[in-house]
Amino acid sequence: MWPITVCISRRPLRDPHRDGSSRRPEAPRAQGLSQEARAEARTPAPSGEGSGPRDPARSHGSSDNMAAPGSGLTGPRRVPPPLLPRLLLVILGALGAARGLDSEAGPAAGDAARAAGTCGCGSPQRPGSAAHRYSRDANVAERASSERPVLPLQMAHIPAGIFTMGTNDPQIKQDGEGPARRVQINSFYMDLYEVSNAEFEKFVNSTGYVTEAEKFGDSFVFDIMLSDQVKNGIDQAVAAAPWWLPVKGANWRHPEGPDSSILHRQDHPVLHVSWNDAVAYCTWAGKRLPTEAEWEYSCRGGLENRLYPWGNKLQPRGQHYANLWQGEFPVSNTGEDGYRGTAPVTAFPPNGYGLYNIVGNAWEWTSDWWTIHHSVDATHDPCWPCKSKDQNSCLMILFPIIFFTIFFIVKGPHSGSNRVKKGGSYMCHKSYCYRYRCAARSQNTPDSSSSNLGFRCASSRLPDT
Repeated sequence: MWPITVCISRRPLRDPHRDGSSRRPEAPRAQGLSQEARAEARTPAPSGEGSGPRDPARSHGSSDNMAAPGSGLTGPRRVPPPLLPRLLLVILGALGAARGLDSEAGPAAGDAARAAGTCGCGSPQRPGSAAHRYSRDANVAERASSERPVLPLQMAHIPAGIFTMGTNDPQIKQDGEGPARRVQINSFYMDLYEVSNAEFEKFVNSTGYVTEAEKFGDSFVFDIMLSDQVKNGIDQAVAAAPWWLPVKGANWRHPEGPDSSILHRQDHPVLHVSWNDAVAYCTWAGKRLPTEAEWEYSCRGGLENRLYPWGNKLQPRGQHYANLWQGEFPVSNTGEDGYRGTAPVTAFPPNGYGLYNIVGNAWEWTSDWWTIHHSVDATHDPCWPCKSKDQNSCLMILFPIIFFTIFFIVKGPHSGSNRVKKGGSYMCHKSYCYRYRCAARSQNTPDSSSSNLGFRCASSRLPDT
């Protein structure tokens, strides 16, 4: 039987065309890959970015994609005359980047995004009207100067470099995994771990922030994680993915509904957070969400053209390197890797940059708008080329660059309806949702949330503590 992928949406469930975990002791920090994994990682992939059957994902809905927001890096475009107005725009845009403004946006995916394949392990999307009911401004956490976060500075320095983003051997073509393109990344910092329940709780206690799942009154939960009492009280499901159920009272404090809690999961990734919620947390912490390019670059851990952060074999020497689904999806998860739900954010060996659970466990939001169209030409990180606080020094750097690249300007999407998410989750399996590869991607509306969607933060420089 061909594997299929299905996405759930926050659109009305009546429209079919719209779309546990046992605990393990904490793993030691930043030990890197094992010798076996390093040896395996040096083995080149047989073809393209790795071997393995393609996923003949079939779309069951027009816009029910359960993936992550799209990449803001669509590649450079030739600049037609007149040049002077465009030169001015480049200078102003570069100055904006130097001040730390976001430039990782992109054009709406439009019909192409709606035609993209769906992912049954992704998260359902809120109805379009929800974004208007709960605007981003309404979700910005108040940030009192005396209430700055006092959190351990657990971030890894990611060195500047050039890497191959995407792949020429896409497993899920409709997700826009290809083509492979060379991307230059400036140095930045990335959280070692996904944001945990304990860390998110500090944020909420400090600011009084209310997540969008709490405002809506419900969120989507994978059915086998629910108690019979909760499940019996639900009379509707997503037609294309009946294992996703809208659960009243499900939110970050109650991941499986009102009869569940995070009491014994303080070190697990926070779930049921929308893109807007993630941005609010990052802002409070003095950080930001990573761009899709930054996320994928850090995911690869310094390796080139590998399927996973540790190489091309899913289990080198039989060892598990990520929290994924084992068994028959969605019927049974054997928990062979030690977990049937989320795992602690410190579980499993880190990648080459010291990042834990960069794939599997929980999907992670990125800052980019979703698009499936990418240029094969070399592109630059949206924050490149200057992060200097000194504007005059920045201009001295920028003018020669502008002079030599005036016909080769990077331009990414500036708007859209969905945001890119990366990494897959504990619900991903190769037979169904082969999206735990470095190049894989998916999307969701910014106000969507579910029981397998979280995030981690990035920063262009170390935040003040």
